[in-house]
Amino acid sequence: MEKDRLFAGKKEKKEPFQFNREVAEVFDDMLNRSVPFYWESIRRQAEITLEYYQDKSRVYDLGCSNGNLGLLILDRMKDRKFTLIGVDSSMPMIEKYAKRLRENHDQKPVRLVCGFLEDVKIQNASVVLINLTLQFIDPQKRDSVLTRIFQGLNPGGILLLTEKTVHGKQEFNDLQTRFYKKFKLENGYSELEISRKREALENVLCPDTVETHEKRLKQAGFESIDLWLKWFNFASFIAVKK
Repeated sequence: MEKDRLFAGKKEKKEPFQFNREVAEVFDDMLNRSVPFYWESIRRQAEITLEYYQDKSRVYDLGCSNGNLGLLILDRMKDRKFTLIGVDSSMPMIEKYAKRLRENHDQKPVRLVCGFLEDVKIQNASVVLINLTLQFIDPQKRDSVLTRIFQGLNPGGILLLTEKTVHGKQEFNDLQTRFYKKFKLENGYSELEISRKREALENVLCPDTVETHEKRLKQAGFESIDLWLKWFNFASFIAVKK
């Protein structure tokens, strides 16, 4: 696993964060050191997928990146017949995912799409997964994205949504920010790296509050919603279509 040092060296000018080839090469290390409980979260999502999957339906992984969650789902599903559609706007991520499939799961029913999740038509879905991706979409488009997901889900199907969040009360927002910075420092990032990445993500990653996510899910049509994992400013939701 190549170590993430993208924001450690000297840079001539500040550039917005993007999921380019440099990021794809160090992505797993970046996740390990930047996302609390990352592997625990996606392991449980793979197991929840198995629990809610409906025969002859589709699983959509929107913002699939390099395939960490998708490969876990393939392992859990074993010989069950299903279709997994992975969507990501980053071609370097899609290429890395495809390479991993060729090496380990060449015959598995996976279709990879390089595109924007807001343009994907959801059909015959029993499970839709969005991990740390909605936060990169224009806030004005988020409502319609979740509405289309709800419409494309079969009755009894689920959406699993994980996002970085902000808190509506400044006291708790400051607390969450301090502890998240502490988490990254403990994982070997320097003050300079944390500051530079924060600047690069400004106006690129736009988080919502937990309450905003829950309201948006309800407006999309979901009636049964649960916050199943929470760590300071990271939150994971399950929403069931009745």
